[in-house]
Amino acid sequence: MKIQLAKGVKDTSPEEKIIKNEVVNTLQKVFENYGFAPLETPLVERYETLAAKFAAGDASDALTEIFQLSDQGKRKLALRFDLTVPLSRFIAMNPTMKMPFKRYQVGRVFRDGPIKLGRYREFWQMDIDTVGTKSMLADAEIIAMAESCFNDLKLDIKIKINNRKLLNGILEQAGIKKNKEDAIISIDKLDKIGNEGVKKELLEKEFLEKSIDSLFSMIKEGITLKDLKSKITTESGKEGLQELEEVFDYLKQMGIKTAVFDVSLARGLAYYTGTVFEIFLKKGKVTSSLAGGGRYDEMIGQFLGGGRIIPAVGISFGIAPIMDTLKEMNTEIKKTPAQVYVIPMSTIKESLSIASKLRGTGISVDFSLGKKGMSKNLQYANALNIPYVIIIGEDELSKNKILLRDMKTGDQKLLTVEQVIKKLKN
Repeated sequence: MKIQLAKGVKDTSPEEKIIKNEVVNTLQKVFENYGFAPLETPLVERYETLAAKFAAGDASDALTEIFQLSDQGKRKLALRFDLTVPLSRFIAMNPTMKMPFKRYQVGRVFRDGPIKLGRYREFWQMDIDTVGTKSMLADAEIIAMAESCFNDLKLDIKIKINNRKLLNGILEQAGIKKNKEDAIISIDKLDKIGNEGVKKELLEKEFLEKSIDSLFSMIKEGITLKDLKSKITTESGKEGLQELEEVFDYLKQMGIKTAVFDVSLARGLAYYTGTVFEIFLKKGKVTSSLAGGGRYDEMIGQFLGGGRIIPAVGISFGIAPIMDTLKEMNTEIKKTPAQVYVIPMSTIKESLSIASKLRGTGISVDFSLGKKGMSKNLQYANALNIPYVIIIGEDELSKNKILLRDMKTGDQKLLTVEQVIKKLKN
């Protein structure tokens, strides 16, 4: 048997897992700083939940990318393709929950789609969502929080923002009143395939050339909210413009500088109803979005039934493309979380006590196991890029000190345990 991975999935080595943990911990800290609480939902959902028209939607690429399976009772199941639909199902099953409900979640999602750098078939997402308020403050807060996350990760990004009401208004004004979702899915590809590619797609979908030309008179690069304000005549379009102006006003008050208006941004999923946003690197090999989301005021109410409207807005962070970006930027990769490697020289009992004392202060310590000599121990620490080594022999102990070696410079000093703790903590 040839041992190989399934297409579009990958093992996560210790080096990569360390980076992933740093990403997750950084984002989680920001989420909680903004008052969001954690939630966990199952990997497996009923197929009808994920395939519902108000979830993936018949027109969306997500529907064709769902991994399907069945249980022994022949029930049709599927692997979740995002964390938003399971959240909506959770809210629908807990209708007495206090609103607004602010939650974050981290977990695996699955899409049977094309593979490229930064895009896999099994990948991790971190989502934040605010459920139960129509206020544009919620949209602005999530966008501001996203900028804080990428600031903490030291990534130079831009946040593209648009509004589906504005897009719907533009489509109506161009004479496209039916199959608007089909048109929106094509418009969302403008950055990738350009005007000619989008026009070709729209013609193949049997939209009129006159309508397409009218559409491109408003959906064009560099057009501003001010420009559109003098052009838009539909009620939906005007409402979308007003919401965008409100969001950008709040972002200005919060000092957000990475957010820009992009009239072509659509986000392909059918459930978006208002603000949409997507985050990209300004420069770099990873061209996939690092995060994206928007407002979806109808999905949760659809799950509940009875025509209820439960407003919600959220964003999803793609852990894999963020990791790929960080790996591209960082030349020095950690192979272990250990800050220091302890080498006992005929002093195992005393060294174990010292290692325990260091760990008790929060210092990550690896300990030499077995009977390796000094040379092999140093080679081991060097291979794992452990920054410091502590050597503890009988001579050192007789002076109530230990030998701290800097593995980068080769410098070493006799220090007390307290001095070592102070240095490593700093």
